Amino acid sequence: MTAKALSLTKSAGIGLRAPHYDALLSKRPTIGFLEAHPENYMGEGGAPHRALEKLREIYPLAFHGVGLSLVSSEELDKDHLARLKKLVKRYRPALLSEHLAWSSWEGRFFNDLLPVPLTEETLALACRRVEETQEALEIAILVENPSLYAMPRESRLPESEFLAELSARTGCGILLDANNVFVSASNLGFDAEAYMDSFPVQAIGEIHLAGHSLVEGARIDDHGSKISDEVWNLCRRLLARTGPRPLLIEWDKNLPPLEKLLDEAGRASRLLSGLREAA
Repeated sequence: MTAKALSLTKSAGIGLRAPHYDALLSKRPTIGFLEAHPENYMGEGGAPHRALEKLREIYPLAFHGVGLSLVSSEELDKDHLARLKKLVKRYRPALLSEHLAWSSWEGRFFNDLLPVPLTEETLALACRRVEETQEALEIAILVENPSLYAMPRESRLPESEFLAELSARTGCGILLDANNVFVSASNLGFDAEAYMDSFPVQAIGEIHLAGHSLVEGARIDDHGSKISDEVWNLCRRLLARTGPRPLLIEWDKNLPPLEKLLDEAGRASRLLSGLREAA
């Protein structure tokens, strides 16, 4: 973990969304860090960059990519990777993460993070893609566990084992999304606590927290509401093993006023403070 990443270890942050730019700049609330989608800043200039330049003078930044299509059977998009590298050099984020998923095929881009079969072949492919990404960007990345609604029938490896092995082989870290674990466990019928307990703690570089919805019996990872008690409990269980880690509140749909998002971040910050006091 880099020095910048270590500085976030005891921090609770929020996802950066454009409707909150003005409030963040005028009120400057206490927040551990801001996490931005780099795809929103791949243009050469304009209002998004002007805001981000000002905000990075106030808050540490992390980048959370959604468009690299990291585990596609196609080659990585070199143009996307080059634009991402330019942003990394410009803003020097403390953390950079992507998803264990694919989202493009033959030049078509999907507005979804699609699952991959968890096999030895996919693991080898994922390792090559992560190594290529880290070499190009000159930074170690974090890879996030997905939210699942069905498991590809070809899968043979447990997801936690797959991610742990990916980390061991490439030196990447794991971004463990507690809401994704709860959603996937509920939909697929596995034990969320056992899943959390199976990760090597040294590989976990960040934890995401978000809300979900229940639709016709399925839990949907929509980032559109407060974090459930079940997800907070999973996070608390994980932190008991890892010690403090950067906690990030994601809220994308039904975006609330900044104050409501800060309430969730405050709860995460108090959770980290409780760990420090116990130590």
